Amino acid sequence: MADVISFAPQHEEELSDEQMQEMLAQAARRRKENASSVAPVDKDDGVVKAGQFNFPKLNTGEMVQPYVSDAGDVATVDRSRLLGEQDRKLSNQIRKVEDPVAVKKKMLESKKATSGEQWYNMPRTDLTPELKRDLQLLKMRNVLDPHRHYKKDGGKMRPPEYSQVGTIVEGPTEYFSGRLNNKDRKKTFVDEVLSSEKDTGRFKRKYGDIQTSKTSGKKSYYKALQAKRSFDPKKR
Repeated sequence: MADVISFAPQHEEELSDEQMQEMLAQAARRRKENASSVAPVDKDDGVVKAGQFNFPKLNTGEMVQPYVSDAGDVATVDRSRLLGEQDRKLSNQIRKVEDPVAVKKKMLESKKATSGEQWYNMPRTDLTPELKRDLQLLKMRNVLDPHRHYKKDGGKMRPPEYSQVGTIVEGPTEYFSGRLNNKDRKKTFVDEVLSSEKDTGRFKRKYGDIQTSKTSGKKSYYKALQAKRSFDPKKR
């Protein structure tokens, strides 16, 4: 670029003719430089002439080979490129067709098989004969110990819809006197009651007392029972 000559700021009346000529020459040089940096335009149609700009080359990478190739008048397809290896293996397998109604019914049954996540997925009650006897014994638990009083639960025994039987396992910090020996462990509540009955003999004793009261006086017991049934408190 041409050297630019600058002058100290002076009043217009103090500029000499030589300074004015130099300033005009600088303006002409700047205008010429600006005109040379602009691409030449065709005066006829105003289009920039080709070859005036250098465009960067773009790397397109590897071109995808076509799937279809022409062999004369026949077009052939490369089947190995139509499906991936994993999709090809899946397509060659046997497909199982299921009835949507049966699938929906099976899903509902599996959903009803447990009580849900809010109740820890407790399974549906499998009412075996052993479990049925245990539930009946729990309902009649007030006769096992006369010193314990439970809430009266009248009506017929109905098993719960969802239930699960567990085993109590003693912790390592529990004292040895609070643990049960393996020979004392029973599988069901009925077995535990029968085992305790062998030690105490309470039910056998109570049964003997009832039989004694019934057999004493022979018919007097039944007469007293009938008198109680026919007793009317309004006649008093």
